[in-house]
Amino acid sequence: MFVLELTYTAPLERVDELLDAHVAWLDALYEEGVFLASGRKNPRDGGVILAVGDDRATIEKTVAADPFAVGGVCEYRITEFIATKTAPELAPYRQQLPS
Repeated sequence: MFVLELTYTAPLERVDELLDAHVAWLDALYEEGVFLASGRKNPRDGGVILAVGDDRATIEKTVAADPFAVGGVCEYRITEFIATKTAPELAPYRQQLPS
């Protein structure tokens, strides 16, 4: 599982110009089952996405296609973690520690 932290690198006016395209990108990845949760940080200096993926390289390729990244208005910090404990609703995403 991955935590994707976006930090805006441009004024909010530029971010907002790309917001509709970013939301469409999010929607497509929710439909594919890649994203589980997302939202703005408070204060509004970026956002956070909870994602599932086969490996870091795949997630890096995914975030590189974000209209915010393409438009140069954010940077991503990608943190991979092993979700060994989850809420019951996320049970299908539970992972085992490597031996």
